[in-house]
Amino acid sequence: MNHFLDISKKLPEPTSEAPATPIEGTPEKSDWPIQFDHILVEEVQVLPETRIITHIDPRSAGADRFRFLRMCLRELWNSGKLRSLQITSPLQGDGKSTVALNLATALTEGGKRKVLLIEADLHRPSLMGQLGLQQRAGLAACLEENLDPALAIRRLEPLGWYLLPAGEPHGNPTELLQTDALADVLQKLSPHFDWILIDSPPVMPLTDALSIARRANATLLVARQGRTPREAIERAIAVLGRQRVLGLVLNAVEDLDRLYSGYYGYSEYTSNNALDKARTAAKLKDEPGGASNAPIAQPKLQANHSALEPPGE
Repeated sequence: MNHFLDISKKLPEPTSEAPATPIEGTPEKSDWPIQFDHILVEEVQVLPETRIITHIDPRSAGADRFRFLRMCLRELWNSGKLRSLQITSPLQGDGKSTVALNLATALTEGGKRKVLLIEADLHRPSLMGQLGLQQRAGLAACLEENLDPALAIRRLEPLGWYLLPAGEPHGNPTELLQTDALADVLQKLSPHFDWILIDSPPVMPLTDALSIARRANATLLVARQGRTPREAIERAIAVLGRQRVLGLVLNAVEDLDRLYSGYYGYSEYTSNNALDKARTAAKLKDEPGGASNAPIAQPKLQANHSALEPPGE
Protein backbone atom coordinates (compact mmCIF):
# COMPACT_ATOMS: atom_id res chain seq x y z
CA MET A 1 0.00 0.00 0.00
CA ASN A 2 1.65 3.21 -1.14
CA HIS A 3 -0.57 5.82 0.46
CA PHE A 4 -2.39 5.83 3.76
CA LEU A 5 -3.87 9.33 3.97
CA ASP A 6 -4.57 11.70 1.14
CA ILE A 7 -2.19 14.36 2.45
CA SER A 8 -2.49 16.50 -0.66
CA LYS A 9 -6.26 16.71 -0.64
CA LYS A 10 -7.94 20.06 -0.19
CA LEU A 11 -10.01 19.93 2.95
CA PRO A 12 -13.45 21.55 2.68
CA GLU A 13 -14.01 24.94 4.23
CA PRO A 14 -16.32 24.97 7.28
CA THR A 15 -19.93 25.65 6.27
CA SER A 16 -21.69 28.91 6.95
CA GLU A 17 -23.50 27.16 9.79
CA ALA A 18 -20.40 27.54 11.96
CA PRO A 19 -17.63 30.11 12.34
CA ALA A 20 -14.40 29.00 10.73
CA THR A 21 -11.91 27.32 13.04
CA PRO A 22 -8.58 29.18 13.02
CA ILE A 23 -5.98 26.72 11.75
CA GLU A 24 -3.24 28.81 10.22
CA GLY A 25 0.00 28.69 12.20
CA THR A 26 -0.08 29.34 15.93
CA PRO A 27 -3.56 29.28 17.52
CA GLU A 28 -5.07 32.73 17.84
CA LYS A 29 -5.56 34.36 21.21
CA SER A 30 -9.09 34.23 22.58
CA ASP A 31 -11.10 36.73 24.62
CA TRP A 32 -12.28 33.68 26.55
CA PRO A 33 -9.14 32.27 28.17
CA ILE A 34 -8.78 28.80 29.60
CA GLN A 35 -6.78 28.80 32.79
CA PHE A 36 -5.10 25.43 32.37
CA ASP A 37 -3.66 25.63 35.87
CA HIS A 38 -7.25 25.67 37.17
CA ILE A 39 -8.51 22.70 35.17
CA LEU A 40 -9.09 19.75 37.47
CA VAL A 41 -7.02 16.61 37.05
CA GLU A 42 -8.53 13.12 37.15
CA GLU A 43 -6.35 10.09 37.67
CA VAL A 44 -7.13 7.21 35.32
CA GLN A 45 -6.11 3.65 36.08
CA VAL A 46 -5.14 2.54 32.58
CA LEU A 47 -6.12 -1.12 32.76
CA PRO A 48 -5.93 -3.55 29.84
CA GLU A 49 -9.70 -3.32 29.32
CA THR A 50 -9.37 0.38 28.45
CA ARG A 51 -7.67 -0.81 25.22
CA ILE A 52 -5.36 2.22 25.19
CA ILE A 53 -2.54 0.23 23.68
CA THR A 54 -0.45 3.34 22.99
CA HIS A 55 -0.05 3.66 26.77
CA ILE A 56 -0.30 0.04 27.90
CA ASP A 57 2.20 -1.35 25.40
CA PRO A 58 3.95 1.44 23.47
CA ARG A 59 6.32 -1.01 21.74
CA SER A 60 3.51 -3.07 20.24
CA ALA A 61 2.50 -3.25 16.61
CA GLY A 62 -0.80 -1.52 17.32
CA ALA A 63 0.90 1.39 19.10
CA ASP A 64 3.29 1.76 16.19
CA ARG A 65 0.40 2.13 13.74
CA PHE A 66 -1.03 4.94 15.83
CA ARG A 67 2.35 6.66 15.73
CA PHE A 68 2.29 6.27 11.96
CA LEU A 69 -1.16 7.84 11.87
CA ARG A 70 0.16 10.69 14.02
CA MET A 71 3.00 11.23 11.55
CA CYS A 72 0.56 11.46 8.64
CA LEU A 73 -1.76 13.83 10.49
CA ARG A 74 1.16 15.99 11.61
CA GLU A 75 1.93 16.83 7.98
CA LEU A 76 -1.53 18.32 7.60
CA TRP A 77 -1.26 20.09 10.96
CA ASN A 78 2.07 21.63 9.99
CA SER A 79 0.61 22.83 6.70
CA GLY A 80 -2.22 24.59 8.53
CA LYS A 81 -4.94 22.36 7.05
CA LEU A 82 -6.00 20.36 10.06
CA ARG A 83 -6.65 20.90 13.74
CA SER A 84 -10.10 19.50 14.51
CA LEU A 85 -10.80 15.90 13.51
CA GLN A 86 -14.01 13.94 13.79
CA ILE A 87 -13.65 10.20 14.44
CA THR A 88 -16.65 8.13 13.44
CA SER A 89 -17.59 4.79 11.90
CA PRO A 90 -20.24 3.43 9.56
CA LEU A 91 -21.87 1.29 12.25
CA GLN A 92 -21.93 0.78 15.99
CA GLY A 93 -19.26 -1.62 17.20
CA ASP A 94 -16.52 -0.70 14.71
CA GLY A 95 -14.22 0.56 17.50
CA LYS A 96 -14.22 4.31 16.86
CA SER A 97 -14.03 5.23 20.56
CA THR A 98 -11.03 2.97 21.12
CA VAL A 99 -9.30 4.55 18.13
CA ALA A 100 -10.12 8.01 19.51
CA LEU A 101 -8.59 7.16 22.91
CA ASN A 102 -5.41 5.79 21.35
CA LEU A 103 -5.05 8.63 18.88
CA ALA A 104 -5.48 11.23 21.63
CA THR A 105 -2.71 9.52 23.60
CA ALA A 106 -0.42 9.38 20.57
CA LEU A 107 -1.00 13.02 19.58
CA THR A 108 0.03 14.37 22.98
CA GLU A 109 3.61 13.36 22.04
CA GLY A 110 4.60 12.88 25.66
CA GLY A 111 3.12 16.18 26.80
CA LYS A 112 4.39 18.34 23.92
CA ARG A 113 0.89 18.97 22.53
CA LYS A 114 -2.38 19.98 24.14
CA VAL A 115 -4.99 17.51 22.92
CA LEU A 116 -8.71 17.69 23.71
CA LEU A 117 -11.02 14.74 23.13
CA ILE A 118 -14.69 15.70 22.96
CA GLU A 119 -17.21 12.93 23.50
CA ALA A 120 -20.00 13.94 21.14
CA ASP A 121 -21.87 10.63 21.07
CA LEU A 122 -24.76 11.90 23.19
CA HIS A 123 -26.91 8.85 22.43
CA ARG A 124 -24.55 6.13 23.69
CA PRO A 125 -21.55 7.71 25.45
CA SER A 126 -18.94 5.14 26.42
CA LEU A 127 -15.65 6.93 27.13
CA MET A 128 -16.22 7.59 30.83
CA GLY A 129 -17.15 3.97 31.45
CA GLN A 130 -14.22 2.73 29.39
CA LEU A 131 -11.88 4.93 31.42
CA GLY A 132 -13.47 3.90 34.72
CA LEU A 133 -14.67 7.45 35.51
CA GLN A 134 -18.00 8.55 36.93
CA GLN A 135 -20.45 10.39 34.70
CA ARG A 136 -20.68 14.16 35.17
CA ALA A 137 -21.73 17.31 33.37
CA GLY A 138 -20.19 17.69 29.94
CA LEU A 139 -20.91 18.64 26.35
CA ALA A 140 -24.68 18.24 26.73
CA ALA A 141 -24.75 20.87 29.49
CA CYS A 142 -22.58 23.18 27.37
CA LEU A 143 -25.10 22.93 24.53
CA GLU A 144 -28.29 23.04 26.58
CA GLU A 145 -27.42 25.23 29.55
CA ASN A 146 -24.54 27.31 28.18
CA LEU A 147 -22.18 25.74 30.71
CA ASP A 148 -18.64 27.08 30.44
CA PRO A 149 -16.71 24.23 28.73
CA ALA A 150 -13.67 24.96 30.89
CA LEU A 151 -15.69 23.85 33.92
CA ALA A 152 -16.43 20.46 32.36
CA ILE A 153 -12.99 19.69 30.93
CA ARG A 154 -10.60 17.50 32.90
CA ARG A 155 -6.95 16.63 32.30
CA LEU A 156 -6.48 12.89 32.46
CA GLU A 157 -3.30 11.56 33.99
CA PRO A 158 -1.11 9.68 33.25
CA LEU A 159 -2.46 9.97 29.69
CA GLY A 160 -1.72 13.68 29.48
CA TRP A 161 -4.67 14.83 27.38
CA TYR A 162 -7.94 16.65 28.12
CA LEU A 163 -11.48 15.26 28.00
CA LEU A 164 -14.85 16.96 27.58
CA PRO A 165 -17.30 14.12 28.30
CA ALA A 166 -20.75 13.82 26.80
CA GLY A 167 -22.76 14.25 29.98
CA GLU A 168 -26.48 13.53 30.01
CA PRO A 169 -28.70 15.52 27.63
CA HIS A 170 -32.24 16.40 28.66
CA GLY A 171 -33.43 17.10 25.12
CA ASN A 172 -33.05 15.34 21.79
CA PRO A 173 -29.31 14.70 21.22
CA THR A 174 -29.61 14.93 17.42
CA GLU A 175 -31.28 18.34 17.61
CA LEU A 176 -28.66 19.54 20.10
CA LEU A 177 -25.82 18.72 17.72
CA GLN A 178 -27.57 20.58 14.89
CA THR A 179 -27.68 23.87 16.76
CA ASP A 180 -25.13 26.67 16.58
CA ALA A 181 -24.21 25.93 20.20
CA LEU A 182 -21.78 23.20 19.11
CA ALA A 183 -20.06 25.60 16.73
CA ASP A 184 -19.79 28.14 19.56
CA VAL A 185 -18.17 25.56 21.87
CA LEU A 186 -15.63 24.58 19.21
CA GLN A 187 -14.86 28.20 18.43
CA LYS A 188 -14.15 28.88 22.11
CA LEU A 189 -11.96 25.84 22.56
CA SER A 190 -10.00 25.72 19.32
CA PRO A 191 -7.50 28.52 20.08
CA HIS A 192 -6.37 26.73 23.24
CA PHE A 193 -5.56 23.27 21.90
CA ASP A 194 -3.18 21.90 19.29
CA TRP A 195 -5.64 19.13 18.46
CA ILE A 196 -9.37 18.69 19.00
CA LEU A 197 -10.65 15.16 18.43
CA ILE A 198 -14.40 14.59 18.31
CA ASP A 199 -15.69 11.09 19.05
CA SER A 200 -19.02 11.19 17.26
CA PRO A 201 -21.92 8.74 16.87
CA PRO A 202 -21.79 6.26 13.98
CA VAL A 203 -22.86 7.59 10.60
CA MET A 204 -25.85 5.26 10.38
CA PRO A 205 -28.70 5.43 11.15
CA LEU A 206 -28.45 8.98 12.62
CA THR A 207 -27.52 12.33 11.10
CA ASP A 208 -25.34 13.36 14.06
CA ALA A 209 -22.04 12.50 12.37
CA LEU A 210 -22.91 14.68 9.38
CA SER A 211 -23.77 17.62 11.67
CA ILE A 212 -20.39 17.28 13.39
CA ALA A 213 -18.52 16.75 10.10
CA ARG A 214 -19.70 20.15 8.91
CA ARG A 215 -17.99 21.78 11.89
CA ALA A 216 -14.73 19.81 11.94
CA ASN A 217 -11.80 20.26 9.57
CA ALA A 218 -11.96 16.61 8.48
CA THR A 219 -13.30 13.15 9.35
CA LEU A 220 -11.48 9.91 10.04
CA LEU A 221 -13.63 6.85 9.34
CA VAL A 222 -13.10 3.66 11.36
CA ALA A 223 -14.08 0.24 9.99
CA ARG A 224 -13.60 -3.18 11.52
CA GLN A 225 -11.79 -5.94 9.66
CA GLY A 226 -14.09 -8.85 8.87
CA ARG A 227 -17.14 -7.11 10.29
CA THR A 228 -17.94 -3.77 8.66
CA PRO A 229 -19.61 -4.45 5.28
CA ARG A 230 -18.07 -2.71 2.28
CA GLU A 231 -21.51 -1.36 1.45
CA ALA A 232 -21.71 0.31 4.86
CA ILE A 233 -18.33 1.99 4.32
CA GLU A 234 -19.37 3.28 0.90
CA ARG A 235 -22.70 4.49 2.27
CA ALA A 236 -21.00 6.31 5.16
CA ILE A 237 -18.63 8.08 2.77
CA ALA A 238 -21.56 9.09 0.57
CA VAL A 239 -23.47 10.49 3.56
CA LEU A 240 -20.50 12.44 4.93
CA GLY A 241 -19.30 13.57 1.52
CA ARG A 242 -16.11 12.10 0.08
CA GLN A 243 -14.36 15.47 0.31
CA ARG A 244 -14.75 15.43 4.12
CA VAL A 245 -13.33 11.93 4.69
CA LEU A 246 -9.60 12.20 5.22
CA GLY A 247 -8.92 8.49 5.53
CA LEU A 248 -10.02 5.06 6.66
CA VAL A 249 -8.71 3.20 9.72
CA LEU A 250 -9.07 -0.56 9.43
CA ASN A 251 -9.46 -1.64 13.03
CA ALA A 252 -8.60 -4.91 14.84
CA VAL A 253 -6.21 -6.34 12.25
CA GLU A 254 -5.41 -9.62 13.95
CA ASP A 255 -2.32 -10.65 11.96
CA LEU A 256 -0.45 -7.35 12.29
CA ASP A 257 1.95 -8.72 14.92
CA ARG A 258 3.38 -11.19 12.41
CA LEU A 259 4.77 -8.28 10.42
CA TYR A 260 6.83 -7.34 13.48
CA SER A 261 7.82 -10.77 14.74
CA GLY A 262 11.51 -11.52 14.64
CA TYR A 263 12.50 -7.84 14.42
CA TYR A 264 14.95 -7.22 17.27
CA GLY A 265 13.23 -9.87 19.34
CA TYR A 266 9.84 -8.26 19.04
CA SER A 267 8.03 -11.59 19.14
CA GLU A 268 9.73 -12.47 22.43
CA TYR A 269 8.86 -9.09 23.91
CA THR A 270 5.17 -9.28 23.05
CA SER A 271 4.61 -12.92 23.87
CA ASN A 272 4.01 -12.26 27.54
CA ASN A 273 3.31 -8.56 27.85
CA ALA A 274 0.37 -6.28 28.48
CA LEU A 275 -0.86 -6.61 24.90
CA ASP A 276 -1.75 -10.27 25.47
CA LYS A 277 -3.50 -9.37 28.72
CA ALA A 278 -5.35 -6.57 26.99
CA ARG A 279 -6.53 -8.87 24.24
CA THR A 280 -7.73 -11.44 26.77
CA ALA A 281 -9.61 -8.81 28.75
CA ALA A 282 -11.08 -7.31 25.60
CA LYS A 283 -12.44 -10.66 24.49
CA LEU A 284 -14.13 -11.21 27.85
CA LYS A 285 -15.65 -7.80 28.27
CA ASP A 286 -17.75 -5.72 25.89
CA GLU A 287 -16.97 -2.05 25.43
CA PRO A 288 -19.30 0.15 27.51
CA GLY A 289 -22.28 1.09 25.41
CA GLY A 290 -21.90 -2.00 23.27
CA ALA A 291 -19.00 -0.71 21.24
CA SER A 292 -17.03 -3.91 20.75
CA ASN A 293 -15.68 -7.09 22.25
CA ALA A 294 -12.87 -7.70 19.76
CA PRO A 295 -9.14 -7.37 20.39
CA ILE A 296 -7.19 -4.17 20.88
CA ALA A 297 -7.41 -1.74 18.01
CA GLN A 298 -4.48 -2.09 15.62
CA PRO A 299 -5.32 0.32 12.82
CA LYS A 300 -4.33 -0.31 9.26
CA LEU A 301 -4.70 2.94 7.36
CA GLN A 302 -5.87 3.43 3.82
CA ALA A 303 -6.13 6.44 1.57
CA ASN A 304 -9.55 7.89 1.09
CA HIS A 305 -9.87 6.92 -2.57
CA SER A 306 -8.19 3.79 -3.89
CA ALA A 307 -9.49 1.14 -1.52
CA LEU A 308 -13.10 2.26 -1.75
CA GLU A 309 -13.62 2.66 -5.47
CA PRO A 310 -16.02 0.04 -6.87
CA PRO A 311 -14.50 -2.29 -9.48
CA GLY A 312 -14.49 -0.81 -12.95
CA GLU A 313 -14.54 2.82 -11.85
